[in-house]
Amino acid sequence: MPKSPGGRAPDTKAASVLRFLAELVAWVAAPWALAPHSIPLAVLVVVVLVGLPTVFSTPGDKANTIVAVPGSITIALVILHLAVAVAASWIAWPVPAAVAATVLAIAVTALEIPRWRWLATAPA
Repeated sequence: MPKSPGGRAPDTKAASVLRFLAELVAWVAAPWALAPHSIPLAVLVVVVLVGLPTVFSTPGDKANTIVAVPGSITIALVILHLAVAVAASWIAWPVPAAVAATVLAIAVTALEIPRWRWLATAPA
């Protein structure tokens, strides 16, 4: 796949908005699912889910890179968020909300394919 102009990852507005919504679902559903068992763990999971992609990113994918990582790590972080969003929503929320989170994760995955192809070849 050809690189996008300026060597940046191809990322549409729809893909980035839905990806952000999926991240929000993960940030809300995970502590919601964990809080009845452990408040410290619920707080820790949010810190990890927010902190990892903030600190680690692939050059050319974000405007600011604190710690450069290969594209495969960025892909893994997105997949982690999607998996947490789906799993935690099924644990914490009613079925209609969990179905919505699952549909959102599927849509994000479909829209992320061009970006993931670019990231798969991007060096750290």
